[in-house]
Amino acid sequence: MLGKSGWAARGKTGSRGPEGPGRSWPGLAALAMSSLVFLCARQLLRHQASACRALERLPPELYPPLFKAAFADGRTWVLRELVRRWPFPLLSFRQLLREGRHDRPRRDSLQAVVLGLEARLGQDAPGPARRRRRLQVLDMTGLPDGDGERDPGTMSLWARTVAVAKTCVGARRRRAGAAGRPPKRPRAEGPAGDTPALEVRADLLVNRTSYGVLKEALEGGGGDGPVRLLCRDFRAEELSLTGTVGLLELLDPLHLRQIDLRFNNLGLSGLCAVIPHVVKFANLVSLKLQYSNVDVRRLSAEMESSFRYFVAQLGKLGRLKELNVGSSRLSGRLRQLVGGLQSPLESLELAFCYLLPADFSYLSQSPHASALKKLDLSGNDLSRALLDPFRTLLREISPSLLHLEVTECQLADPHLATLLPALCRCARLRYLGLSGNPLSTHALKTLLRRSEALGELRLVVYPFPADCYEDPPWPPSSAGPPDREKCSRVQASYSGCCGAAGRAHVLWTTDAYGGGALDYFSL
Repeated sequence: MLGKSGWAARGKTGSRGPEGPGRSWPGLAALAMSSLVFLCARQLLRHQASACRALERLPPELYPPLFKAAFADGRTWVLRELVRRWPFPLLSFRQLLREGRHDRPRRDSLQAVVLGLEARLGQDAPGPARRRRRLQVLDMTGLPDGDGERDPGTMSLWARTVAVAKTCVGARRRRAGAAGRPPKRPRAEGPAGDTPALEVRADLLVNRTSYGVLKEALEGGGGDGPVRLLCRDFRAEELSLTGTVGLLELLDPLHLRQIDLRFNNLGLSGLCAVIPHVVKFANLVSLKLQYSNVDVRRLSAEMESSFRYFVAQLGKLGRLKELNVGSSRLSGRLRQLVGGLQSPLESLELAFCYLLPADFSYLSQSPHASALKKLDLSGNDLSRALLDPFRTLLREISPSLLHLEVTECQLADPHLATLLPALCRCARLRYLGLSGNPLSTHALKTLLRRSEALGELRLVVYPFPADCYEDPPWPPSSAGPPDREKCSRVQASYSGCCGAAGRAHVLWTTDAYGGGALDYFSL
């Protein structure tokens, strides 16, 4: 048998074990032990009432595997008690649930966490029996948005936002009522002898329906209350200019990394009113301004001045790496929009922006070209004047590109054939979106064969082949639904080709929303 020194020697040399090279025996032993602890935790939690009674007697080191098991299996009683009793300064979903980061969490599990938070805040109410608790930060960021239509058992980001906001508001009202005074703006840390405010970090989605409760929750963002709500990624949908600015003013400037304003119909004048409140976020990495109803093709002298002002303010965001201006009519203005940024963009989304060859020429020669990991050109007609400029751009961005979206770009078989050599140079490409293009079964099979050169490719979202329609006019909405039997045969054929080429891990799908495409922060 090997003693400790023997194990250490095997670990240092990185010797070959039965699992292959590069996996040391201590690493394998730790992995096996981790899995064993998780399996034991699942067994313990089969009887929730007994498990809840046992928590107080269990060592703190067992709380993390118990939390992972309870969250995965929907053991809601135990989850609530784990959050209420959590013995460490930090409870982070991202750290504990790394293994299932792409799975949408169940509604009942998330509700149990919120109830546990509510119970914990309740037990910290003023009074002689109150004792200091160790939990300082509950980090709920990084959870994927649930899809209620496809899976009613999940919880959407909007529903999570409302639940957390109501919990924060309720805790502050109880604290104020118990103390016999109106609520004040809390401090992050109270005077000597007081329990510091519990920080709840979350990604937030707000619309007109949830505006009131979220505003009230954020208004207590820095005082002597029991809880402080901090936002990492902020999304506002169909919100008025006044409401948008009001919430931005309440967000902590140090914690925010993304602002996503969509369907708000702000126009250029509205964006000029919002942008001064955006630039205060020194750590902002991502700015999304989709469907803002901006058209800069023919501006009056006054609106030209407004556009220059917006561009100048945008240039103050020193850490900006992602910009989405989808559905803004930017024909010929891309250089002016992004030419003054302080650092190259890594993600640029220009869907339905009416781009011109000059925009592609600028982007190909700009500092952004060598940095782009994600590019979305959906809705721009790449089949005519833009085809050669797009091919040139592909060649320039090929060393860094991971994610390419060209949905509804009028790409037919000859256009795809023209682009294939440049596309196959994108050796790091992981995602390719081709939905809504009039491509045939033959062209897609050619793409499949040629994509063997793309060793990191994991997901291709392709259109129903044009020859699967009875009488294929384009767009397919005028042709009615495709022949499902033909489509099934095509899908089976693609899967067979992938399997035969040893690339069964690459998913080819027509489902534009169910494939699991990653956002910029997951690239």
